[in-house]
Amino acid sequence: MSAAVTLSGVGKSFGARELFRDVSFDVQEGEVFVVLGGSGCGKSTLMRLMIGLDRPNTGQIMVLGHDSARKPDLIRPMIGVMFQSGALFGSLSVLENVMLPLKIFTDLPAQAQTEIARLKLALVGLREAESLMPAEISGGMARRAAIARALALDPPLLFLDEPSAGLDPITSAGLDRLILDLRDMLGATFIVVTHELPSILAIADRCVMLDAKARGMVALGRPRELQAKSPNATVHAFFNREML
Repeated sequence: MSAAVTLSGVGKSFGARELFRDVSFDVQEGEVFVVLGGSGCGKSTLMRLMIGLDRPNTGQIMVLGHDSARKPDLIRPMIGVMFQSGALFGSLSVLENVMLPLKIFTDLPAQAQTEIARLKLALVGLREAESLMPAEISGGMARRAAIARALALDPPLLFLDEPSAGLDPITSAGLDRLILDLRDMLGATFIVVTHELPSILAIADRCVMLDAKARGMVALGRPRELQAKSPNATVHAFFNREML
């Protein structure tokens, strides 16, 4: 098994404010890898660096063999991204939202784009919602539609930013199951940004934990092992829902 993503000594600052430093880890092909931590630790910023929407101040990020800072345009057709809350375009139907990557990155005829988008909606259980507008569907359905859009180009690597945030436990558990089913079905690698402990324990093969006070990584490993054995007080408190 080889690495789909490799971070080496990555740091990010905004002016004089250092968000994190010396972040280093590998994500193996076929893993569900979770980036976790409390609010303000830089989880979503780290995802933006990995997908090439921003550049690190220090270090290097290799995504599918390419430097994400140097070749973001080369990487983008090779990855799928679900942003926070789904980020669907309100003026487009669910089907039209899923078709967007196909319109941007392919020369396929419209009928082929439509059929591919319908297949992706079927994969996430939304085949009957294709004609609805984003305002007409639930939060959980919007996340599923956004995952379908992320799958449109059959990417080997998918990034999901807070997929279950704000959802009820049953809907959240359904999304967790969907992520695992898609990984097993498609063989894709998933990098999931979240602070939702039940989801982390349910889906993660491995995880990295960032901490705002430490300005960087405080843990890397399997979540159940970190929950049971981590000597770091912050990590132990997070995984065991304890106050420091």
